[in-house]
Amino acid sequence: MMSIRRQSIYLSLLGWCAGGIAAAADAPTAAEFVDSGELMTVTVTAQHRTEVSQDVPITLQVVNAVQIDKLAATDLASMSGYIPGLQVSGDQPTQPGYTLRGISVSDFGIGTDSPIGIYQDGVYAGKTGGALLLFNDVQRIEVLKGPQGTLFGRNSAAGAISVISNEPTDVLSADAKARWGNYGSQYYEGMVNGQIAPGLDGRVSFVSNRSKGWLQDAETGVRYERDGDWGVRAQLLWHGPADTNFRVIYEHENLAQPPRPAIGIANLPPAPGLPPYPTDPANWLSPFQAPLLSDTVNPRESRTYDGVTLRIEHSFSFGDLTSISGYRHFNTYNREEQDGTNRIYLYFDDVNIEQNKSFTQEISLGSKSALADWVTGVSYYYDDAHQDSQVNLYTDSIDTLLTQTQLLPGGIYGPISQAAAEFGIPVNLLGNTWQENMYNHGYSRALAAYADVIWHIAPKWNLTTGIRFTHDEKDFSWYSPTRTANELDAGLAELAALGFPLPPFPYTQNIAFNFAASLNAPLRYNDSWNDTSPRVVLDFKPQDNLMYYLSYAKGYQAGGYNALSPGAKYNPEKVNNYELGMKSEYFDHKLLVNASAYYYDYTNLQNLYLQNPAGEIPSYQVTISDVHAWGADLETHWQATEGLRLNLIATYIDSTYKDFLSPTGRDLSGQATGVPFWQIAGGLDYVVHDVINGDVDFTLQDAYVGPGRCNADSPDNYGCLTTPFKTNEATNRTDVRLAWVSHSRVPVTVAVFANNVFDKRYVTGVQNISVQTLGTPFASVSAPRFWGVELGAHF
Repeated sequence: MMSIRRQSIYLSLLGWCAGGIAAAADAPTAAEFVDSGELMTVTVTAQHRTEVSQDVPITLQVVNAVQIDKLAATDLASMSGYIPGLQVSGDQPTQPGYTLRGISVSDFGIGTDSPIGIYQDGVYAGKTGGALLLFNDVQRIEVLKGPQGTLFGRNSAAGAISVISNEPTDVLSADAKARWGNYGSQYYEGMVNGQIAPGLDGRVSFVSNRSKGWLQDAETGVRYERDGDWGVRAQLLWHGPADTNFRVIYEHENLAQPPRPAIGIANLPPAPGLPPYPTDPANWLSPFQAPLLSDTVNPRESRTYDGVTLRIEHSFSFGDLTSISGYRHFNTYNREEQDGTNRIYLYFDDVNIEQNKSFTQEISLGSKSALADWVTGVSYYYDDAHQDSQVNLYTDSIDTLLTQTQLLPGGIYGPISQAAAEFGIPVNLLGNTWQENMYNHGYSRALAAYADVIWHIAPKWNLTTGIRFTHDEKDFSWYSPTRTANELDAGLAELAALGFPLPPFPYTQNIAFNFAASLNAPLRYNDSWNDTSPRVVLDFKPQDNLMYYLSYAKGYQAGGYNALSPGAKYNPEKVNNYELGMKSEYFDHKLLVNASAYYYDYTNLQNLYLQNPAGEIPSYQVTISDVHAWGADLETHWQATEGLRLNLIATYIDSTYKDFLSPTGRDLSGQATGVPFWQIAGGLDYVVHDVINGDVDFTLQDAYVGPGRCNADSPDNYGCLTTPFKTNEATNRTDVRLAWVSHSRVPVTVAVFANNVFDKRYVTGVQNISVQTLGTPFASVSAPRFWGVELGAHF
């Protein structure tokens, strides 16, 4: 058995691995420890084969459980910046944002798909509402950059993120961990693993993440930026007859917390005064000094998620057969502030409600020989999604809208109420709610067949050829019935019954979802698309520890629909990617250097854009553009001594529009898409042995993201304006951790940690969704310093 000291050394070697050191499923074995202090071998399944990562001619980065622990990370969003090239926004976990090599997931409507494929134990996550989950018993995360359409399939045009959990073993073991920190944060996780019966192993894990929040409403005291999430995973692994394994995974997650806060930055006069209109960014308040004020009715962001996966593996004499079946179901609800004030005459909130169920089935067969390694398979995907996009106003804020936009200065409902009072009629049309809904229902079906062969054409040369055929079908509907305003309708009816002369006005006409085509009955569309996605890779290994590769790959994202614009549909996204790279190790596997350069040409890229016409409630619409980019990736890891490891990972990208006429009418062709040039992450890990009968492990890590790049349209989105505070600036985060691991029979870990140790704060976005109607911009800010203590044990 490995000594506790060697186990600690092993963990230190794994410590900072965003580019490549994968952990074992449980405690490391002696065979996995390299006594010379060299870098560990990483095994991945990026090509649907079990391979050493340095032999895979794809730009990929691997994050393991040790890296996750050292960052005190709870999900991918809390690691954003430490996987350069990938940025994840978790401000709204039911509507997360992903960006990989400059290509973003920005539309949360069920009519479009993500260009970044997210997979949990081989099962496609589907819609983004169930894509950002708590880390629960994760073994590793493989981030594959560039199109992965041949092997991972549809909707992996920008890349793929594959999350692999630990599987059951027959060794009785258990883990427990707890963290306590500032802002009332409490994190707990536990795992029990072992043999249930001969040939049958089981594993159960649990995780809970809660906090009291670091932002507080200045008047009500309600706390925001509060965590409230827990999950459980249960697994069975049966080693059946005839070399057949059956693995069943059930996972459940429950999220319930306040929604994203909106810090109002308009310089408001005392009530009932109106905000300056049009707004002047030079007079905005800093969101770091402005009070948080919210009057959203029943604000909440919640999700219930359930998933079942069945993996069957059988070995034949000629190859290995794998079947992966997956069912996913989730419900989400997100009601959040959209005006940044607590004044009823400025009230505006919206709600996103989704219900989604999906099923996926993939069957693959693979084999290896002296001539070639090959894998072939077929897959089927189906999802059934419902979405309700809801807008909530008061008649007071409608009056403000009419006044601010000069459509009807003074409004309509206030003057009517005042006139009625003068006649002694006790009917008040103010303070009445107004709700509009856009109901969407979408079905998606996809069939695919693929084959991928690595030809060993010479002792040092391999040629990989792959192809996937995909057929997509989608049915989609829009329904936007007349607004719901029961109190208002009752008041209007009472006035009419009394003979009160109501001025001519479209009292029942929708403001946000005013579409005749979907007003009285659902508008339905049905479309289908076919795609062929190839890849070709040539790799050359002049030495065992050095490889060069040249690749071409095509990516594909299915066509779709604009959930908020009836009848609007989009053609599939397609990308052609060309890449040149190298992977190398030096000094007896103590230094790793990987590098790549790429160019891609992306057509029909779907992005979210805020349409903000004066006098109308703004809405997020999907725009289409052609984009191209040049970029490079660098990854280095150096095991300088047995106890010291240094790491540096960097990405560069120059992303510009190739062809894009924005909704504002500006031609942005040749201009920046907004993606920063640089992302850099680096750090060190240092272990000191035999300290108070244990080992001390110190970790220092830093992540840098360059400033966003502006274009001619940026001022309309308030990302590149001159304001009293900085926006769109470069960000930097530094994390530290000091841990002691005992040499006892049951290893105990005691650690202290700090994330964002220098307490650097940034404005993460300025929202203008209510600027053209109410004159109320608001902002979001990044989290402050977090610190805490950790206690863990492995049994």
